[in-house]
Amino acid sequence: QVQLVESGGGLVQAGGSLRLSCAASGSISSINFMGWYRQAPGKERELVAVIIAGGSGGSSHYADSVKGRFTISGDSAKNTAYLQMNSLKPEDTAVYYCTSRGVLTTTLARFNAWGQGTQVTVSS
Repeated sequence: QVQLVESGGGLVQAGGSLRLSCAASGSISSINFMGWYRQAPGKERELVAVIIAGGSGGSSHYADSVKGRFTISGDSAKNTAYLQMNSLKPEDTAVYYCTSRGVLTTTLARFNAWGQGTQVTVSS
């Protein structure tokens, strides 16, 4: 009942930038969490950055490996999250997955949705 569509991945040289977008659609009453995880070949999926809704504009959290280089932001009116990635390194190469949690309008049940993933490749 909730779909996440990611875009913005691609191939970039080390030191370059990319911006990922994740748009949520469906029977959404509210979203209280949106974030990005990534999975490199042969490795487990890891958290990259998340944004949590809150009364003071929410809060964001980052993996230590991306702090100072990546910035997550959200547009609540569009149910969309963005991940601005700067100073990219070859070790950032992975499939990036968007995830969102919130409440459905139809049943007021909670949802936990995942996108299909978008490839980010950073060449050295």
